[in-house]
Amino acid sequence: MTRSFRVLLVDDNPADLMLAREVFSDHGEHLTVTTCSSGEEALSLLRTGDKPDVVILDVNMPVMSGFEVLKAIKDDPQLLAIPVVMLSTSSQPGDIARAYTLHASSYMVKSTSFQKFVEQVDAFVSFWRESRTPNWPGHSTA
Repeated sequence: MTRSFRVLLVDDNPADLMLAREVFSDHGEHLTVTTCSSGEEALSLLRTGDKPDVVILDVNMPVMSGFEVLKAIKDDPQLLAIPVVMLSTSSQPGDIARAYTLHASSYMVKSTSFQKFVEQVDAFVSFWRESRTPNWPGHSTA
């Protein structure tokens, strides 16, 4: 049996974190979600703790924006292989282009509909769990 799929969710909005935790909880033991409310906290956790399979990163955060966190992740040789998915309410072409220029793995525009957001999370989890191969960093069998 493979270990659970590990996601690090970084968002400064407590309501958004609570909503996302609720939606991700539908995936039960197959998924472990760790949350951080700032870019600084996320970078500290990434540099000292177990590495997640993927990071979901809010674009608009105070002090350190999601773009700054993404750049720091991709500039760090110990972290650069971790896929980073930008999650934002912004569908501005400039934001999307900047995310990909900084080597985001993907960019999701957060749906304002709860049901559509649930569908987005389900599609996200399915895609990234299926993308994880037996040689994925940290993969093990029990």
